Amino acid sequence: MPILINRRDFAAAALAFGAVGRNAFAAARVSGTNTKSIDDAITAGMQRHRIPCVTAIVGTKDKITYQGAFGKRDTASGISTKIDSLFAIASMTKAITSTAALQLVDQGKVTLNEPVAKHLPQLADIQVLDGFDASGKAILRAPRTPITLHHLLTHTSGFCYDTWSDEMVRWEKATGANVSGVAPRVPLMFDPGKRWHYGYSSDWTGKLVEAVSGLTLEEYFQRNILKPLQMNDTSFILTADKVDRLVNGYDRQADGSLKERARAMPGTPAAFNGGGGLYSSAADYIKFTQMILRHGKGADGHVILHPKTVARMSSNQIGGLTAGRLKSERPALSSDVDVHPGENDAWGLGFLINRVAYPGGRSAGSLAWAGINNTFYWIDPKQGVCAVIMMQFLPFVDKEAVGLLSEFEHAVYAA
Repeated sequence: MPILINRRDFAAAALAFGAVGRNAFAAARVSGTNTKSIDDAITAGMQRHRIPCVTAIVGTKDKITYQGAFGKRDTASGISTKIDSLFAIASMTKAITSTAALQLVDQGKVTLNEPVAKHLPQLADIQVLDGFDASGKAILRAPRTPITLHHLLTHTSGFCYDTWSDEMVRWEKATGANVSGVAPRVPLMFDPGKRWHYGYSSDWTGKLVEAVSGLTLEEYFQRNILKPLQMNDTSFILTADKVDRLVNGYDRQADGSLKERARAMPGTPAAFNGGGGLYSSAADYIKFTQMILRHGKGADGHVILHPKTVARMSSNQIGGLTAGRLKSERPALSSDVDVHPGENDAWGLGFLINRVAYPGGRSAGSLAWAGINNTFYWIDPKQGVCAVIMMQFLPFVDKEAVGLLSEFEHAVYAA
């Protein structure tokens, strides 16, 4: 049975968002940010962690309180990184996809609890992996519960990426499947609602948005989210006039060094992926996080989401399950993920939620997620603070990237 929201969780979310206006001390403290101290933390951290390129930005619901850009776009050109430099933000796309789907819920075009197969018939006969027989053949069966939008938004659908799922890896080996593309029709690794696990849920959420709206995901995002928020540099398509602002990516080598990838003009994707694929800048993405702090409104008052929907997004939707903890099966792509060691984080309708405050950092009840190339954001409703930091290298949650993220966060709250 999907967990919607109980009165206590909804009240806690509403209280957190209401506190933004009342907590003048916290807002004033951040608005008077000592920008040099943050600059120093990032500069020292880049040297210590050997990170070639960083942009970072901090805001309240009404203004930008810090922004900085460090390093070079690429080694060959020596062009300096700027606050509007573009990054492949990968899974930071997911929160925007969740917002698109929840707009359709606000409009009464879909519901959280109806089977998504109503709109996506290709999911009507999806199956669940139920182990392997003695010969190693995969055993499949029908799910005990149909997949709903609530399952997709909370990553409890059963869809899993093989990067963090030994079950998916074993299924691929057993069947010879070569999984690729947007929203692949792979088996569920568990019955919907039984576990939290990261995977293709947002791909399918994007397909749902396209099916219901009649638009491509690029068209829908631009028309209903990105243009209204003046996020003019955020798109699935990197046009020729913007490619000079795209930073190069890197890959961690066995000796600990970072190998720079060859610079190339990205092609136009054959399909738009709700699970990843957007290009954006720190200066653009902070506008999305500020919208969440404003209870769903853009800077000009344009309503992106209803306030009650933002409160629901921002409250625990998975009960006693734990989110944000993943064992890597592909260490070149991702280290083991445990973004809040020792704590059991929750998940809302699109965000990771820390139940316990970070020492020297974000408050309990903050919202966050990231992209695989080590781009990160958090939204702290209690303190009225949002922040984005972008790097561009693999593996995800590399210890050096996490180290700089932590140092940046501590500097933000200490400033």
